[in-house]
Amino acid sequence: MLFWIVAAALTAAVVLLIVPPLLRKPEGAAEERAAYDLEVYRDQLGELERDQGRGLISEAQAAAARAEIGRRMLAIADRGKGNAKDGAKGKVPAARAPRSAMALAALLAVLLPLGTLAVYGKLGRPELPAQPLASRNLDHERGGPPKNVLAAMDKLKAQLAETPDDPQGWAILGQAYAKMGRLPEAADALGKAVALAGDDLELLGSYGEVLISANGGTVPDEARKTFDRVLAKDPTEPRARFYAALARFQAGDSKDALERWSALLAESHADAPWVPIVRTQIAEAAKALNLDPAKVTPEPLPAQQQPPVAQNQGQGQTEGEDQQQMIRGMVDGLAARLEANPDDVDGWLRLSRSYGVMGESAKAIDAARKARERAPQRPDVLVAYASALLSAEPRSSKPGPMPEEAVASLRQALAAEPDNRDALWLLGLNAAGVGQTAEATDLWNRLLAQFKPEEPEYTLIRARLESLKAGG
Repeated sequence: MLFWIVAAALTAAVVLLIVPPLLRKPEGAAEERAAYDLEVYRDQLGELERDQGRGLISEAQAAAARAEIGRRMLAIADRGKGNAKDGAKGKVPAARAPRSAMALAALLAVLLPLGTLAVYGKLGRPELPAQPLASRNLDHERGGPPKNVLAAMDKLKAQLAETPDDPQGWAILGQAYAKMGRLPEAADALGKAVALAGDDLELLGSYGEVLISANGGTVPDEARKTFDRVLAKDPTEPRARFYAALARFQAGDSKDALERWSALLAESHADAPWVPIVRTQIAEAAKALNLDPAKVTPEPLPAQQQPPVAQNQGQGQTEGEDQQQMIRGMVDGLAARLEANPDDVDGWLRLSRSYGVMGESAKAIDAARKARERAPQRPDVLVAYASALLSAEPRSSKPGPMPEEAVASLRQALAAEPDNRDALWLLGLNAAGVGQTAEATDLWNRLLAQFKPEEPEYTLIRARLESLKAGG
């Protein structure tokens, strides 16, 4: 019963806060209007005297105008006296609000309590007793691991405190931390396992992946060294080859990265799960080098014929799942961290590139847009947003106009940084595609001036300019 009394009181209080202002006419409105009109008429009298003094009007005209203005001022004064007398006799008419305001006030006074009661009647549960905070499983409510899992981890940590030279124990603990999203702790535990286990290739690979995830998708130096250790033992290991190339690409060595990814693709079967990802990365590296991706992307080996399921309960299927989990885990971890820290502009750019690698164009555009919202003047952010938009466009063999939003973003980047190579190149492509040869020539000449004649980019841009002159 107490609940309903409090609810009724709160509802009545809300109604009283909302309705009266709708019924109230602003006080002093008539008096303020009269004072304003009198001030206007005084100004008109002054202007009349000045016009007569300059000889613009005659004495008779001035006298007639002065009489009319005086009549109007007297009328205002008479209305004021009438209102004052009515007030003294208690006969001041009540100021009435507009009919629309009165109707809205009546509607709110009825619907607000009824609507509140209807919503609570459907969703509320007044009979439900209160649940003390101490009796609630907050970790479970937040989607955390069950208590028995946490208890097992505590037990394992206690064992490792007594026997810290157990690589398998550290590996299990690190993998558990990784699944929980506690990546720094996972990296620490797996690092201890690696130090004890030596050259366990699977363990080294897991450690490298966790280091990358903990670093927001960027390959840190420790992860690069870890994957290089794997390749020293097994040069054909695809996961290590992929990440070793990614490390070079992120460090700015696009040529080395392109060569590594191209070799990996050429030695992979067409149905290998990492082939689409490697193709996308080759395209990214080719763009960074201003090369045609179609000309530098090798063809993979023919698809392997899958052996019978009964004989293939293992490596092929597990390997494919591991590769997919490898990429997905890295991207999901980065996305989760950005939700907690949305002001990380570089993080949004990494997430956009990662989604682009996975072929999820809509998510790549959304991540790039969030980066642009937080750094709308950064040229690299503007170019990244335009690139995400362009990547979502269907492939076509015929040149054509780019999306207007992408072109606008590139022009903004070029205005902020007139020598931005990506903006110059892409805007030149757009101009050439729509037949604006003069603009394309100007943009590419500005880009050409930034390279030396012996560099491959110089040759490529020069060839494009020659093609423009020839009408191609």
